[in-house]
Amino acid sequence: MAFSSLGLSPALLAAVNARAFALPSPIQTLAIPAALLGRDVIACAQTGSGKTIAYVLPVLQQLVLSAPAQPRRLRALILVPTRELAAQVGEEVRGFAVQLELCPKVVTVFGGVSINVQMMELRGGADIVVATPGRLLDLVDHNALSLSEVTTLVLDEADRLIDLGFAEELGRVLALLPSQRQHLLFSATFPPSVQALAARLLRDPVRIDVVPPPEALPDIEQRAIAVDPDRRTQLLCRLIQENPWSRVLVFVATKHASEKVAGKLRKARIDAEPFHGELSQGKRTQVLADFKASRLKVVLATDVAARGLDIAELSAVVNYDLPRSPVDYTHRIGRTGRAGLSGVAISFVTPEGASHFRLIEKRQHRRVPLELVAGFEPVVPPEHWARRADDPEDGPRTGGVKGRRMSKKDKLRLAAGQATSPPGGDL
Repeated sequence: MAFSSLGLSPALLAAVNARAFALPSPIQTLAIPAALLGRDVIACAQTGSGKTIAYVLPVLQQLVLSAPAQPRRLRALILVPTRELAAQVGEEVRGFAVQLELCPKVVTVFGGVSINVQMMELRGGADIVVATPGRLLDLVDHNALSLSEVTTLVLDEADRLIDLGFAEELGRVLALLPSQRQHLLFSATFPPSVQALAARLLRDPVRIDVVPPPEALPDIEQRAIAVDPDRRTQLLCRLIQENPWSRVLVFVATKHASEKVAGKLRKARIDAEPFHGELSQGKRTQVLADFKASRLKVVLATDVAARGLDIAELSAVVNYDLPRSPVDYTHRIGRTGRAGLSGVAISFVTPEGASHFRLIEKRQHRRVPLELVAGFEPVVPPEHWARRADDPEDGPRTGGVKGRRMSKKDKLRLAAGQATSPPGGDL
């Protein structure tokens, strides 16, 4: 099916052709016609499936058909969870809008930068605003924009908007919107929190679930390496030095770990920078620009980088710390193996994290055998680590049994090994 069969206007088809898109993806084929009819849509599709274009094109067409208001009034609001995703979506919208004869005004707003600059951008109004919830509400409080004429609300990465604690801010935004509006919810997962939100907001929605065939799944080699916690940085250095990776995205649990591990990599003469929510927006933008341009080899990121970022030809993803949930694991490793390319995703599994990694395996219905790297074998071999009671290798569950624990002897061995481990270890 071609874009010309989806009901798009000639102007937007010309814009699509100018961007050299050949055929619409499955999510675009299903979502665009429904959105053009004014229906509420809730769409679930994997990372990198083209969800952004699936809502950008209908939003622009509705604005073009009604012609930009004079003075401009905000009619399409796109909410996203992170600053980087806001910037990325804003660029995508402007990339199509600039091709149109009646070019709508698009403004992107997010925290971490001066609100005064964004207030200046909003002078004279805007047709489309791409925003993170907190900064949007700040601008409303400053009377820089009004939400009273919004006709289309888009929630991109809807699950993440809720998971990151935006529920209260989202409720405040919804209260400021007119009761009659179109909703477009797009997400890579559909947890109960999103189901509840959809049931509350959407009216007779079109539900779209795109499950890719096995041959269309990203080509990501998943590996898991057993390692003691204090040997992870040394192992990371070894892997980076021994593999022909041009760029590596390493996920850690905290801002402190991001800073500390990046510093240790630099001491090992590996170009590395931290990336977390407490960095200034200017620094975050610079790190991403250097990373995308291959001026930087390694980025140590918290989960702020797990959603929405499209880094072309990313060689490898490393889970230095395991993610808190299997859903986050899917989004982390989805940063590699994009656009038809292959990639590798490596997880460091410590004795304490073994049970959690087995849960991740169970949720993705895939076994990832634990590997041992010579010189980095854990003090207590993995076969003696505690197993989950629902692990198939452990046999049937028995009531009240949480899983086998390490014996007292194994615990003493682990403690002795950590006490005598070589200097230079990490967290």
